[in-house]
Amino acid sequence: MLRDISNLRKSYSKNSLTEEDIPKDPFLLFDIWFKEVSSSTNKSEINAMTLSTISPSGYPNARIVLLKYYSYEGFVFFTNYKSDKGVSIDKNNKVSISFFWEDFERQVIINGTASKTSKAFSTKYFNSRPKGSKIGAIVSENQSSKINSKDDIIEKFNHISKEYLNKEIQRPDYWGGYIIKPIKYEFWQGGENRLHDRIRYTRDKNFWKIERLSP
Repeated sequence: MLRDISNLRKSYSKNSLTEEDIPKDPFLLFDIWFKEVSSSTNKSEINAMTLSTISPSGYPNARIVLLKYYSYEGFVFFTNYKSDKGVSIDKNNKVSISFFWEDFERQVIINGTASKTSKAFSTKYFNSRPKGSKIGAIVSENQSSKINSKDDIIEKFNHISKEYLNKEIQRPDYWGGYIIKPIKYEFWQGGENRLHDRIRYTRDKNFWKIERLSP
């Protein structure tokens, strides 16, 4: 049965994005936008980003992960290295991340290469996590693999919780961070009559080339 949702429309008119108003470095614009969203009253997970990878079978996979750190060097998230995303990055480290901030009618797409963060950096972040999250990382050692039921996972969680009741939880070797080093940014600002502003930054040696794209 065909579900007709063609009447779902939204008009965009809150902001604009002009070449005169943007910095030469895309990181600075991302930082400005992220801080503006952070200061808003809507405190949903603004650091949620869609991570897209290419699977070993050649198909793209996309999922939501959480951005934990960002700097000129890149964008950092943490995961299980044995997961589908970890396996995909191991085979092909070219990835894409995207952010959509609906209240501000903005989207950012970043292409880059992913590599593992240092063990020390991963451990430092792991140690800052709540105990339940640390146990969860151990329980989901075989992340993305088939399981019989959720009850099995809950039973394993409870068992490990008792085991580590009075013990410090060490970061598993299979869990850690990735840093994505950008080679391209695209900033999208919604516009009236679908005349959206799209500004693309592309890395050109030590400089960023800036171009406006057709909406």
